[in-house]
Amino acid sequence: MKDNFPPIRLRPGLDPAPFAQAYAEKKFVQVPDIFEPELAQALEQMLSGLPWRLTFNEPGEGNIQLTREDMQRLGQQGVQQRMANVMKLATQNWGYCYNTYQMNQAAREQRDPDHPIHQLTQFLNSPEFMEFGAAIIGETGITQVDCQATLYTRGSFLTRHIDDGIQSERRCAYTLGFTDGWMTDWGGLLMFLDENTDIESAFLPRFNTLTLFDGRKIHSVSQVSAFAGKPRLSIAGWLRND
Repeated sequence: MKDNFPPIRLRPGLDPAPFAQAYAEKKFVQVPDIFEPELAQALEQMLSGLPWRLTFNEPGEGNIQLTREDMQRLGQQGVQQRMANVMKLATQNWGYCYNTYQMNQAAREQRDPDHPIHQLTQFLNSPEFMEFGAAIIGETGITQVDCQATLYTRGSFLTRHIDDGIQSERRCAYTLGFTDGWMTDWGGLLMFLDENTDIESAFLPRFNTLTLFDGRKIHSVSQVSAFAGKPRLSIAGWLRND
């Protein structure tokens, strides 16, 4: 599968200059058609078939990642108890629950060695992508890119938070959207909140679109609706200066 996957590169002719101007003004910008259509479709199909883990946070345990086998061992009652704890925390605007594939972690652990997901991890940490992102956000010292694939199904959410990092190493947050035809009523919107926690703006997870934004702004992902017509598929992470 890895050998047959097309080379990953930005769409030829992309100029960061107009996006840099928009980012300088609003600390937010979307770059449509970041990849050529055939590559975007191939990436969507590749990401859809990942060995996902259910991720959430629990006090005293930190980030939890459950494989399908883990959930089978817990059984229905065990999983339901975990989810009850997650929802209780969410009432206090704390936590998250969605499916993840931690791309950097998987590469370090040499998990799924023949999977083309590692080509995408390498691309996101390549000079081509890092220099493109750095040119848009006006940052000269990008040293690495954190990335995780995310799959939000019905009920998934990410409560409001900021992303500055332990040592303020996160220079910019980003998402790469791979969900075609998403509808507003399905939830799953990237939302920015003002100091009163009112919604300042909200954006669809558009297909083949790179979104760059200042992670120090309060933001969240609204819960995916019970009637969403498909899962919400994206890459999320940070451009870092370590």
